[in-house]
Amino acid sequence: MKPRISVLTIGVADLEQSLAFYRDGLQLPTEGIIGREFEHGAVAFFTLAGGLKLAIWAQDDLAHDTGLPKTPISSTSFTIGHNVMRREEVDEVMDQAARAGAEIIKPAQDTFYGGYAGYFRDPNGHLWEVVWNPANLPADSLG
Repeated sequence: MKPRISVLTIGVADLEQSLAFYRDGLQLPTEGIIGREFEHGAVAFFTLAGGLKLAIWAQDDLAHDTGLPKTPISSTSFTIGHNVMRREEVDEVMDQAARAGAEIIKPAQDTFYGGYAGYFRDPNGHLWEVVWNPANLPADSLG
């Protein structure tokens, strides 16, 4: 296996609501929901930096496709990190997420490693960390 991830798919309770959150609220680029013509196939893809795609797929359909039982989402099982180039961008992204309907879990604050970060949870419980870390700059894939 090569050390890369090309698509990160998250299960969501309401595909339309999640589309609105990510497309309209966070302004991530997407062509919208595709695959409606297939039973259990409706999905939306968002284009991220570096060629990575974020996919949202109804949790019921994901459970059907994998054959696993649907379980509650755990906000502490993983986080999605969003690194920014400037400290002020952390506050800007956190404010944008809150306006989009995210729950602010931990307001942005100084970190133990000399950075600045905060956490928000999307409408489905997925945890995002917004981070400015001067030790990781410059980052050529950030934009």
